[in-house]
Amino acid sequence: MATDLVEINPENPQPEVLERAAAAVRRGSVVAIPTDALYTLVADPFNLRAVTQVFAAKGREPHRSLPILIGGIVTAEELAGELNNRFYLLARRFWPGPLTIIVPASARIPLKVTGNTGRLALRRTRSEIANKLIEMVNQPLIATSANISGHPTCHSGIDVFGMMDGRVDLVLDGGICNGPGSTTVDITEPFWRLIKTGAIEEKEIAECLKPE
Repeated sequence: MATDLVEINPENPQPEVLERAAAAVRRGSVVAIPTDALYTLVADPFNLRAVTQVFAAKGREPHRSLPILIGGIVTAEELAGELNNRFYLLARRFWPGPLTIIVPASARIPLKVTGNTGRLALRRTRSEIANKLIEMVNQPLIATSANISGHPTCHSGIDVFGMMDGRVDLVLDGGICNGPGSTTVDITEPFWRLIKTGAIEEKEIAECLKPE
């Protein structure tokens, strides 16, 4: 496929550029966008062709789940099998922001998206582009780093284009994007576990979840 590169203003994204990206997502394509931390591939999690295309674009192993960007807690309640009190404490404290929360997935989410684990990684971002895109397509989006697995993450649209040309349909170039990555915490077990350290420190998670 030919990959298109289109400039976008991260603070005040042009509606026509967002609509082009939304149209691509609706037809099952994969789009790279800038977020508050790094460039991210987004796609429709309910379209198995799009899900397969994300795995292929990244060269990602099928047992690794694909994180999901959501617009709010109501969507999390629809996508999760069950949400415990720890989820609500973390979401109220850190969302929108650089925290990914792993929860049990509901039957609504294709098993392939969860990497056949039955667990789902949810995040609510501060990114204006991502949030407006979620609003336009009126659904959550797959959101995984815009790079080939094992390669460095990309911090500019040009970098993404150079690495992913021919692997994705569209790259929205919002210039340099170099924030700290997301912290990931798993709350599916009796005890929460830090999976990946990022912008939010482990002690902040522990403080939020400490017993009363």
